[in-house]
Amino acid sequence: MPAALASVLRRAPLSPEKVAFAWRTAVGAAVDRASAVELRGATLVVGVKSDEWRLEILRSSALIRARLDLVLGPGIVTRLDVAVGAVDR
Repeated sequence: MPAALASVLRRAPLSPEKVAFAWRTAVGAAVDRASAVELRGATLVVGVKSDEWRLEILRSSALIRARLDLVLGPGIVTRLDVAVGAVDR
């Protein structure tokens, strides 16, 4: 993502749509389709379709959080809580 766009997005108000966009940008289309996210405090709660997706996200969590920081700003998401559960897709 270009730095100028990321800077504009960081200044926008935090909303569920902004969090969903940041998630899609951080993980890509395939993971996005297999998951749903909700920001609760500084924890991003991630529901996934299967244990395989949960493990993939956990393995990539450091990279995902770094990418989320680019869009949302540092410290907005400090933790990922990933569990197999209902995905509204």
